[in-house]
Amino acid sequence: MEQQVKGEFDVTRSPEAPCDMGDGAVAGHFRFDKRFHGDFDATSVVHMLAVGTDVPGSAGYVAVERLSGALRGRAGTFFMQHNGIMDRGTPSLALTVVPDSGTGELKGLSGSMKIDITEGKHYYTFDYALDDAG
Repeated sequence: MEQQVKGEFDVTRSPEAPCDMGDGAVAGHFRFDKRFHGDFDATSVVHMLAVGTDVPGSAGYVAVERLSGALRGRAGTFFMQHNGIMDRGTPSLALTVVPDSGTGELKGLSGSMKIDITEGKHYYTFDYALDDAG
């Protein structure tokens, strides 16, 4: 059965060395450290690769995030994959739990997350399911 938690999170971004994509092209590499509040009480580390294009407003990024904490009191870790696209100014973002990545009491976790930024504050909506059979 799918459930949902919502809350706020804090985020700090740190630039890393660019990633060589060949032929002189580079992808920006960034590390994000997050702290989630609410029914999802957790921390995470994200590594993101991002590229832009010659067309204003068009770019893309991929990232892998390791989250560690408690989801409604159930402790464990899991990974989430990010896929972000900016198509001439129109954004789309998909954050999905990596299948079978849950550990501890989060074994069997699946789901997706949405991120909203309002007046400089970051909010999450996490739709998830926990397969107790793991």
